[in-house]
Amino acid sequence: MPRPFPSVALAVTAGLVALAGCGSGTAARDDGRHAAEPATSPALTTTPAGTTRKVAPLPQGIAYDARTDSLAVAVRDPYRLLVLDPDTLRVRRSLGLPGKVRHLQVTPQGGTMLVPSETADKVFEVDLATGRTRATDVQRHPHDATGTDDGDVLVGNEFSGSLSVVRRGRVVHTFTDLRQPGGVLASGRLAVAVDVGDYTVTTYDLDTDKRVARVAAGKGPTYGVLVGAGRVAVTDTRGDRVLLFTLDPLKQVGSIALSGSPYDVAGDPTTGTAWVTLTGGNRLVGLDVSGDQPKVIASYPTVRQPDTVAVAPGARTLWVTGTEDGVVERITR
Repeated sequence: MPRPFPSVALAVTAGLVALAGCGSGTAARDDGRHAAEPATSPALTTTPAGTTRKVAPLPQGIAYDARTDSLAVAVRDPYRLLVLDPDTLRVRRSLGLPGKVRHLQVTPQGGTMLVPSETADKVFEVDLATGRTRATDVQRHPHDATGTDDGDVLVGNEFSGSLSVVRRGRVVHTFTDLRQPGGVLASGRLAVAVDVGDYTVTTYDLDTDKRVARVAAGKGPTYGVLVGAGRVAVTDTRGDRVLLFTLDPLKQVGSIALSGSPYDVAGDPTTGTAWVTLTGGNRLVGLDVSGDQPKVIASYPTVRQPDTVAVAPGARTLWVTGTEDGVVERITR
């Protein structure tokens, strides 16, 4: 069962409702490096695959939870987390947020959505079944958050150059040797941070609180995702590539060129696939990443400005946010 939380921090509107880049800005630098952003997508020239539904202004951040069969998406004007029916895309619950959210992840245990609010400097753990919420204060501009198998929450504080380790609503450790963390993920007791300001991938041992390794990651990476045991796919947005890494040891083992500013990525370890949004071309590309050389296995036209993507286990259903037009696209394979 999802964890009970001690307090409700978000306003909840329950019931079925009919539906009518890394963070902008960068810290000061002296070497000319800066975070890659999603491309500004052109007008649509092809009908998006699957079905689409209008949700709310500026959807950006989407994740699917198999435990509750729920799809969560962050929207703005006003800031909210919408919990959708994954089939009909109708709203099940609307939760008010105190600030902007760009990225969502579900915990490995399922049932809880991790919601980092950049402009509120907080991370929320939202029980998708009940709407109950726990809020934790972290450092500046938390951009991404992920969960570990044993219940910790890792938060990348983009404008503090740090990674917070949250346990039961309290920060128990902070790694402070990053420049501008973007994507964050975990593999066992290993934390992984994609540094969008330093163009690197870094791993940390969560038992010793020590850095393990750091390697280069292209010309402007943004996000990473687990795609199998000890394997991570990272989008190199500025370099128009997807990079494949092993974690033990941390090293790049493969890559594939994908023109069109590859930005967000969702992984399905059960099928050895990664799903990448191309914001410069309004497309979603599926990659077989079971080997060291990624291979394209699918390509779909998307809604305009496909900034974020989610995938269901088995990779038969995918969802894409259309940030420009306030829509969500559902693709079935």
